[in-house]
Amino acid sequence: MNSPVAPYDDIEAGPAAVAQPPWAFLNVLPAALQAGPDPVASFRQALADGDASLKQRFADDEPVEGLVRDRARMVDVVLRGAWQLHVGAHARDVNLIAVGGYGRGELHPCSDIDVLILLPKSEVVEAEAGIERFLAFLWDIGLEVGHAVRTIDDCQRESAADVSVATTFIEARLLAGPDHLFQSMRRALGQDKVWSSKAFFEAKAAEQQARHHRYHDTGYNLEPNVKASPGGLRDIQTIGWVAKRHFGAETLDELVGHGFLTAAEMRRLRQAQAFLWKVRFALHTLTGRREDRLLFDHQIRIAKMFGYEDATYTLAVEQFMQRYYRTVMDVSLLNEMLLQLFREAILNAEGESTIVPLNPRFQLRNDYLEVTGDSTFVRNPSAILELFRLMQDTPGVRGVRATTIRLLGRHLWLIDEEFRQNPRHHRLFLELLRAPDGVTHELRRMNLYGVLGRYIPAFGRVVGRMQYDLFHAYTVDAHILFVLRNLRRLALPRFEHELPALSRIMATIQRQEVAYLAALFHDIAKGRGGDHSELGAVDAEAFCLEQGLSRYDAKLVAWLVRNHLIFSVTAQKKDISDPKVIQEFARTVGDQTHLDYLYLLTVADVRGTNPKLWNSWKASLFHDFYERVRRVLRRGLETPLEHEELVAETRAHALELLDLDQVSRDRAQQIWQRFNAAYFLRYSAAEVAWHTRLLAATEPDDVSLLVAVRTEVERGGNAVLTVGPHRQQNFARTTAVLDQMGLNIVDARITPLEGGLGVDTYLVLEDTGQPIADRQRAQQIEQQLRRVLQSTEAELPVVTRRAPRQVRMFSTPTQITFSEDPLQDRTVLEIIAGDRPGLLSEIGKVFLAEQIDVVTAKIMTIGERAEDVFYLSDAHGRPLDDAARKRLQERLNTALDRKSPQSERV
Repeated sequence: MNSPVAPYDDIEAGPAAVAQPPWAFLNVLPAALQAGPDPVASFRQALADGDASLKQRFADDEPVEGLVRDRARMVDVVLRGAWQLHVGAHARDVNLIAVGGYGRGELHPCSDIDVLILLPKSEVVEAEAGIERFLAFLWDIGLEVGHAVRTIDDCQRESAADVSVATTFIEARLLAGPDHLFQSMRRALGQDKVWSSKAFFEAKAAEQQARHHRYHDTGYNLEPNVKASPGGLRDIQTIGWVAKRHFGAETLDELVGHGFLTAAEMRRLRQAQAFLWKVRFALHTLTGRREDRLLFDHQIRIAKMFGYEDATYTLAVEQFMQRYYRTVMDVSLLNEMLLQLFREAILNAEGESTIVPLNPRFQLRNDYLEVTGDSTFVRNPSAILELFRLMQDTPGVRGVRATTIRLLGRHLWLIDEEFRQNPRHHRLFLELLRAPDGVTHELRRMNLYGVLGRYIPAFGRVVGRMQYDLFHAYTVDAHILFVLRNLRRLALPRFEHELPALSRIMATIQRQEVAYLAALFHDIAKGRGGDHSELGAVDAEAFCLEQGLSRYDAKLVAWLVRNHLIFSVTAQKKDISDPKVIQEFARTVGDQTHLDYLYLLTVADVRGTNPKLWNSWKASLFHDFYERVRRVLRRGLETPLEHEELVAETRAHALELLDLDQVSRDRAQQIWQRFNAAYFLRYSAAEVAWHTRLLAATEPDDVSLLVAVRTEVERGGNAVLTVGPHRQQNFARTTAVLDQMGLNIVDARITPLEGGLGVDTYLVLEDTGQPIADRQRAQQIEQQLRRVLQSTEAELPVVTRRAPRQVRMFSTPTQITFSEDPLQDRTVLEIIAGDRPGLLSEIGKVFLAEQIDVVTAKIMTIGERAEDVFYLSDAHGRPLDDAARKRLQERLNTALDRKSPQSERV
């Protein structure tokens, strides 16, 4: 008696696949499905045994190509067995068809399994019950199958309406049922019926472009999607879909025979696909679900699984991810080449090529730039850089022709030390930076084609290099080019609406290429060990002198690289209301030119590090700092501003604003009797006017507790103001309430006044980085704060929010350092710790226990790490002595290490 379970059909592996011995499990699978009286149990056990075998083969480092095809073969046997069992005799009238990735014969452990049940035009009523039992049985055995029951007319109608449906059917593979019905469907869905080759190509190209936009047009995100990100598996599949639709190619290898790829390029594409498959297979194996995102925790585990080990300056996970990023760069380049060649073959198949000569070395063919001969680069190596200059200067050019991209790749060896020392090449490179348009585009193109890393070898070493933290959202090379893009947007009039003040500064810069060179080199020494700013400055100065820049400009670029962090660090960590801090920074920059360049580079750098870092508060903080330093430079370094002068200016301006609000000057002066000089130095005139206006509405000697929230337009956030008795517990209580309500505290100013009062202001943002927009939410904050601050005998609030998933993946050792601020007679405490909800409140509780007053807090979050600076005094207003520092450090270490983000890991 013949077995009701059909043997598996061999799935075509493609000529390039490594020959592997047949999977013995498939030979015994049909019998295993029939073992035992309970089919559900038998099928379940067989699937579990098969998946366990595949998992072990993966752990044994078998080639992944065989694993993904063997899993598809295993599912074929299971589905055919279930189909025969439940549809039975009626199977001769109905098709069971594998579609999508399953149709290609490629299944990862948790891939979608999509099938089409194809009915003839006439209804097959007797098969309906069997089909329902079949689908229910698949669910019972734990096989999640996406299914559709359609007639040929249904398939044709839905394909015509949606290119994604048409794409799914392109990969259809018959599993069971009459072949004539399957062939009828294929004819009905042919390109002469729905989606001609031209329309299909244009739709898939547009679909890829839209998908790339969703990932910010880069595959270099911190947690990329191995399937959908640019350079991922979907880009390879897009090539396959177009090739199959137009050329009838069943495998990618046929592209070599059609002349679209060389054998070497095909090997690169296969190697890239195999690596991405291996990563995806590992993701599914580790998570037990269809997970295509390379999340941080998965990256570490996969790096270990693949055998990477930490080195002196690079973590194992960074090595693994560099391999990943370089792979997706390779895929992106091959994808660009192939889609362009397909465009020519499909869209221009019948038309003649339009050739426009540009010079003896280059011409346009159908609006794509190409060399005039295969020996162009060998005869004239300068043409390598000239190509990118022509891309900038040639109107209407759509890109570089694929054949020229291929030729360029073969001749990268020409970019050697002699090439790099050639004065003509220096001129071409500087012309590229000075061009009115296309600077960012062409530098990105140079990176993609491998030219930039050859011309600047230090840049080549950071291509695809990741930094395993939450602060840097992109690889080093992608970040550098984002920074340069941000500077270019400041230079172009069409983008001046984004940051008008900075665009005006950029317009005054005489040599904008100096800023671009500083951007190129500011992080170029990452991963070498040592201070990357110092190492990069050495590289930058040497490169600039080689390129023919003046000694002044070369030194300016090197200075910017060496000091590219100081503007941001000073603004965010130091008390910039202190004139001495501003004076010291002004001496560091020396003149307006250095300040302007540094300000522009800093903003471009922060905006290019992580999209979530830049917000209205940071923009306001940096602008305020810039203006304070600019004022000192204009006044002259030898005539610094005195405290008394600044206080008088703030008071005078505040009175003018209060006049507009109809608050009498006498009432204002009466309120200000309690305000000291420190208060007027730390608050702007607008803030002083706001505080005074609120206090003027109260009884002169009755300020029990005043709480108010308002949007600080000039500071880019919301000011949470409390005026009341100055108590050491206020900081811990306030930060706990604000944190529990999901607010990020970015700045805190605690100002004791005369008579035991205090003015405390916290600048906050929502978790999104935006100010509070809802007045009702602001009122809730006021009510909560008023309740907690009035309950002085109640226990301190506890923050119960959990740390975000990404933060819990990192371990940040607590670092505590003390320094003195002799000018203000206070102690400066810097704490570096893992960021998490409740961190500030925990610190505040320790301050309270040690009877320490917080004068100012500068709160800075760098990815998963908090770097907070506190200006402190003891209960008598003096700096902390050595014994107090030691006690404080011990208690902080105990409190912060007791509850770290990693302790919440699940």
